[in-house]
Amino acid sequence: MKNQHTNHLLLLALATVLISTSGTLGKFINLPTPVTIWSRSAIAAFFLFIYCIYKKYSIKIKSKKDTPTIILGAVLLGAHWLTYFYALKLSNVALGMLSMFTFPVMTALLEPFFTKSKFNPIHVLLAIIVLIGIYILAPEFSFENTQLKGICFGLISALCYSLRNLILKRHVNQYNGTVLMTQQVLIVSVLLLPIMFAMNTENISTQFPYLIILGLVTTAIGHSLFIGSLKHFSVSTASIIGSAQPICGIVIAFFSLNEIPTLNTFIGGSLILATVVIESVRSRKR
Repeated sequence: MKNQHTNHLLLLALATVLISTSGTLGKFINLPTPVTIWSRSAIAAFFLFIYCIYKKYSIKIKSKKDTPTIILGAVLLGAHWLTYFYALKLSNVALGMLSMFTFPVMTALLEPFFTKSKFNPIHVLLAIIVLIGIYILAPEFSFENTQLKGICFGLISALCYSLRNLILKRHVNQYNGTVLMTQQVLIVSVLLLPIMFAMNTENISTQFPYLIILGLVTTAIGHSLFIGSLKHFSVSTASIIGSAQPICGIVIAFFSLNEIPTLNTFIGGSLILATVVIESVRSRKR
């Protein structure tokens, strides 16, 4: 059992690293945000559909009563991606990711309303520590120009992501994580298809290699692993452990975009990583 738990933690950690590449890619890709999100969804849908065929997974929704929540989850996922990438474009990788990573706080507070789990003060305490870490990590907030908008989009993105994870939690025992993610990105692709005829897509071919990474590595693999982890961890636990994503994202941005972290980055990052370690140990003891 302990070895299985360790494997589940390692897969969740891998999902965290893969998903964290979205910060740099979202800032770097030179396309209108809705075009980037449609491309991300369509590419992920293609690879996930091929994988489902290979594994002989059915992607059909098993029950009509599951349809509304699966569709709502996909709408929230699309809204999360759109607002998150707008946050990245309007600010920088650090600020965009950190404002979005208030979602563990939201998840810890909202989870008792969506599942049978009891309100856990420890989750709130850990979430507050994460929030303090994020506050320390963030550069000085200037509410001039676009930074305030970036923060607001990040907070909206956090709420959408939290609600989406809580809604999908009820389906993880009936559906494979890859199947759920395939359904989600297919729905997002269909919903956003009209924008491909309304927005400028001239340079999409030059951005294709980065879109492939975003669609395959970040989305198809990273998010499927994260959804699969919800079978073994509460949404709050997975969210708090996933709070290491800003650290990973800032490191990636340092090497690829030359965004240099400050002393505050290391102090705030240490607080966030401390909550990850604490929650990992706590989840193992259950």
